[in-house]
Amino acid sequence: MGGAFSRRLSCFTQGKGERAVEYVTVEREAADEFIEKKSRFIGSCRPVQTEEEALDFIAKLKSQYWDASHNVYAYILREGNIARFSDDGEPQGTAGIPVIDTLKKAGVVDAVVVATRYFGGILLGGGGLIRAYSHTASIALAAAHKITMRECLLLSLSCDYSLYGKVAALVPENGGVVDGTEFLERVNLRFHLDPEQLPALEKRLADATSGRCALVEEGKRFFPFAGTFS
Repeated sequence: MGGAFSRRLSCFTQGKGERAVEYVTVEREAADEFIEKKSRFIGSCRPVQTEEEALDFIAKLKSQYWDASHNVYAYILREGNIARFSDDGEPQGTAGIPVIDTLKKAGVVDAVVVATRYFGGILLGGGGLIRAYSHTASIALAAAHKITMRECLLLSLSCDYSLYGKVAALVPENGGVVDGTEFLERVNLRFHLDPEQLPALEKRLADATSGRCALVEEGKRFFPFAGTFS
């Protein structure tokens, strides 16, 4: 069984000083569990970027919990606006939909959740199942740690050794994160930066180096955005 999903991205036209594209996902693979009326529920979650990765994780969990009563799953991907879920034998609408709805309400994409149930002998009813699977997905997301990913500019610059001290200080002072430094005939720095911070860095860099150090944009990539972990 599958469901439709409209991608939830904070998208903005990106230019100098404008807000970047960002999305919420999970930081790591993790799991948590609880007992409800003798049924054991295990929520497992991990970040994924492709449907193949999601299906591999689901297969791994089904193999790990081969003796479980149900291995319900849901995943949402940015690529292709893909959203899929399965009730895995539970009554229709009581398992997969609550799991994927929990992902949607959290605004989480590029993530997969597997909700494993070991039946404890007591029927939970439709409402009880919906609440149990929603909670399973919630604790899985909490364990996996939500994080905001922001599209940053990949930048580089080259400067004389006499300017390196000033430049090395200015980059982090203006929100840049250094990815690499090469000490050759000149010092070459590679770093990433929130596009909103670019105008300020360019101005301060020009002032500090009298225009002798120019930034080169080499592309864009998503990085965890500080201050948006939860």
